[in-house]
Amino acid sequence: MALVSPSRRLRRTPFSSRVEAAGVKAYTTYNHMLLPTVFESVEADYHHLKNHVQVWDVAVERQVELRGPDSARLMQMLTPRDLRGMLPGQCYYVPIVDETGGMLNDPVALKLSEDRWWISIADSDLLFWVKGLAYGYRLDVLVDEPDISPLAVQGPKAEELMKLVFGDSIAAVRFFRFGWFEFEGRWLVIARSGYSKQGGFEIYVDGSDIGEPLWDALFEAGKDLNVRAGCPNGIERVEGGLLSFGNDMTRDNTPHECGLGRFCSTETAIGCVGRDALLRVAKEGPVQQIRPISIDGDIPLCDRVWPLMVGSQRVGQVTSAAKSPDFQTNVAIGMVRMTHWDAGTKLMVHTQDGPREATVQDKFWN
Repeated sequence: MALVSPSRRLRRTPFSSRVEAAGVKAYTTYNHMLLPTVFESVEADYHHLKNHVQVWDVAVERQVELRGPDSARLMQMLTPRDLRGMLPGQCYYVPIVDETGGMLNDPVALKLSEDRWWISIADSDLLFWVKGLAYGYRLDVLVDEPDISPLAVQGPKAEELMKLVFGDSIAAVRFFRFGWFEFEGRWLVIARSGYSKQGGFEIYVDGSDIGEPLWDALFEAGKDLNVRAGCPNGIERVEGGLLSFGNDMTRDNTPHECGLGRFCSTETAIGCVGRDALLRVAKEGPVQQIRPISIDGDIPLCDRVWPLMVGSQRVGQVTSAAKSPDFQTNVAIGMVRMTHWDAGTKLMVHTQDGPREATVQDKFWN
């Protein structure tokens, strides 16, 4: 297997030394940084995540900060989700679109105050798009990437571990809300959120200097909880239908095609740069859409697009797939044309190891 050559263009994180000491076996690149993908094995990591608690280095979730009088206006320009009712302390999942309504990112937005926001981004250079809009519209707002590095605590024992480090009041933080909690004299934003369906928190570590002390404190407190280093798990992600920008959706797709129409209030999201295009899409409806798909037989690593076929007709594509130990099937995320997206529809998926029978499902597994 080829190795990734180190470079200043591929940044380490405040937790990289601890990740290496924990025995990381593989990385991917994400926002020009290293994101762990495997520790013991994908399947062993999966079982541990579902039963215990893990600490994830997700510093790759870079923050785009908006600060200034026009920050709320700029934030609304980015997304078709109506943000007028959003209060400080809330997190919103926000599709970010361009002028054609195409997806540029699917981050979580945190409203710190009326004139300060963080956009916790997926893998794309969103900073430049946001800076371009701010400059082009001459907005009174500073757009920058602060020294904020998220650390996730995920799994059924996540709250128990967080109480040991931050106190019992952490339990009062509701889903997709955040509070401020102190660690070694530093006040940190902690949200009840994360890139898994197992529940947990994301700690927005303010300043690289406290990354290692916080990691160590979590592991010391979690000894009796079987805490381990972990990472977003490919099997658990697909089971839960958690989409991956750049894999399951790109800027060629609208939010409606990605099944994110419920996060679009296009009629009232006045100011969104893609609003006019999305109004047409919302009226006419998408011609293709994300669907859960089960696949029969053995499957290889899904490291490329797999065409979905009916005879010689291509009707979609599978973009993520994995063998699920808990559900005894191969689970997949696919983009399927409306003519074939109904649950129960039989298709053929063409993998690099040959065709496999596939079935469109009515819902994701987890």
